[in-house]
Amino acid sequence: RKHDLDFENMSFSQMEVPCRPELFDFHGVSMISAFTDNWENVQNFKARPDDILIATYPKAGDLWYIKKSIVSCCQSHSKPFYHSGTDLADKLPTTPRLIKTHLPVQFVPKSFWEQQCRIVYVARNAKDNAVSFFHFNRMNLVQPDPGDWSTFLQEFMEGKRVFGSKKQTYSNLHYMFYEDLIEDYRREIDGLCSFLGLSPSAEEKERVRASVTFDSMKQNKMTNCSTVAVMDQKVSPFMRKGKVGDWKNHFTVAQNEQFDEDYKKKMKNPDLKFRFEI
Repeated sequence: RKHDLDFENMSFSQMEVPCRPELFDFHGVSMISAFTDNWENVQNFKARPDDILIATYPKAGDLWYIKKSIVSCCQSHSKPFYHSGTDLADKLPTTPRLIKTHLPVQFVPKSFWEQQCRIVYVARNAKDNAVSFFHFNRMNLVQPDPGDWSTFLQEFMEGKRVFGSKKQTYSNLHYMFYEDLIEDYRREIDGLCSFLGLSPSAEEKERVRASVTFDSMKQNKMTNCSTVAVMDQKVSPFMRKGKVGDWKNHFTVAQNEQFDEDYKKKMKNPDLKFRFEI
């Protein structure tokens, strides 16, 4: 069996609704205390060689496709998405473990590199990611108040939202792009299965594909977070649109020009090529 864990998150579904937290600088990265209070245990976490780490920026598409796909392709049962914490991970006797993190690469426990674990990094174009993260911050009461869209976008560009800005990378990674998954799910899952050494049948892959459509997962209580008290889905659904190019409905012409200029400065000669529409 495979187990699904988010080791830097608290299990908010069991908590009373808290006040919105304040951002603070944590070793050069904007964070909130919910992700740093357990820091020593996170950094001392002992990875196993067969662990699979899924790393993404928040709202980059990992929940929708990758976790459910890996779990389903291995014909195993996933624990609810909000199980979290290093203590729970350490006690799991089963293998392999599927572990998710939003931590910047410099914060990932060094044992993952020492054990040469397989790492799947899911990336999404920054404009759609900003829009999705904005709406997520609006409805998630354990995130700092995002303010209005203009304020949030400026802070997002400056790395002043939770988890800061992403940096790259290390060698033992498999990159997946949200836009590629939207365009050709079968092709991308074939690549993922090859990287992980999985050999599901054509029938199994089709079953997985049908189960991870956006509409299917939006109706599934295991994935739509409808039972999580701190997420106010009257403000915005946890699974909102799942579209590529929705940024065009939010960015003004001036914001888009400013973003493009900033993007070119920060992404000079990038190894990874992002698509803002398909």
